[in-house]
Amino acid sequence: MDALADGTLRYTDLQRRIDGVSRKMLTQTLRQLENDGFVSRTAHPTVPPRVEYTLTDLGHSLRTPIAALREWIETDINRIEAARREAAK
Repeated sequence: MDALADGTLRYTDLQRRIDGVSRKMLTQTLRQLENDGFVSRTAHPTVPPRVEYTLTDLGHSLRTPIAALREWIETDINRIEAARREAAK
């Protein structure tokens, strides 16, 4: 959802911005975000088809909590990785 924070993007632009995501996973995730009301999808009847995605008001409301979670993860990533290593023993 962070990729859409600055506005509407086409599918291909989203795929470029999200490093390492497969087409299948991006499609599934966007579909679920749309079903949950976080993203709106607009299909334009052009050749080739042009599909755009935009955060809804509900999607925008998640930006602050997600930013806080990201900050926490970045702060504690060493502890998280240490716990994973310990669990793998």
